[in-house]
Formats: sequence, C-alpha cells, structure tokens
Amino acid sequence: MSKNTPEGRLVHEETFPVRWGDQDAYGHVNNTVYFRFFEEARIRWFDSLTLTADGQGEGPVIVTTAATFHQELIHPATIRIEVRTGRAGNSSLENIYRVLDADDGTLYASGSAKVVWIDHDTGRPTPLPDQLRALDVESGQ
Repeated sequence: MSKNTPEGRLVHEETFPVRWGDQDAYGHVNNTVYFRFFEEARIRWFDSLTLTADGQGEGPVIVTTAATFHQELIHPATIRIEVRTGRAGNSSLENIYRVLDADDGTLYASGSAKVVWIDHDTGRPTPLPDQLRALDVESGQ
C-alpha cells in the first residue's frame, strides 16, 4: 500500500461508521472526535505491524497534533481514514491523516501528529523501530 505523494507515504487505511453520538449540539461531528479517528487508525496501524501501544516497554507517545476541518461531517456516514508517514527522526515519525468519505472521497479533515518512540520505564526517547524508520518519506523506499 506504500505510495509516496507530497502529503507523505500512504501506509494504512481504516474505514469507520460515523456514530450518532459523534455529533455535537450543532449537528455535525465534534472537532474532538477527529482526534479519536486519527488515534484509532494509528493504533490499528501499529497493531498491524505488531508494534504494541500498551504503555509497556517501548512505544509511541504523541507530542504534537493538529487538525484542519475542510467540510462538515454529519451522521450517517462512513469514513475512510488514511494514515501517511512523513519525515522520520532518530526517535520520531511524522504522521499525516486524511478523513474522507468512504464512498465519494470528499475530504472532511486533514491532520498530523508527531509520534515519539519512548522507553516507558524511563520516559526518555528511544530509537524508532527499524520498520518505522524505513518509512521515512525522504528515504525513497
């Protein structure tokens, strides 16, 4: 599934139904829910790589995150979340997200997160696993 674009390298996709409870008093998906969408797709991606995010040993933490809202999203809908990778550092990897309509591809939101790999016992950064470092968008792999 690896495809390089100016928006990063596509590494994972997930499809989710929008739940009625994801909406707020304005009748659209609440802005905080998008970060849950990003999180769920990211954790499922890590799980698919057998990289646990259970708070034990070494694993990921988010140090920055952002979202841009392009189009109002309302229930009912089915969305596709794309997870892309950008630049990798010694202990960090840029994640880029797109929230799209699963049927027609409408872009509802885009976002990013900087993931830092840490040793949970010490709380200190540790080198990225090789399989993540290999995804650096600038590596050309």
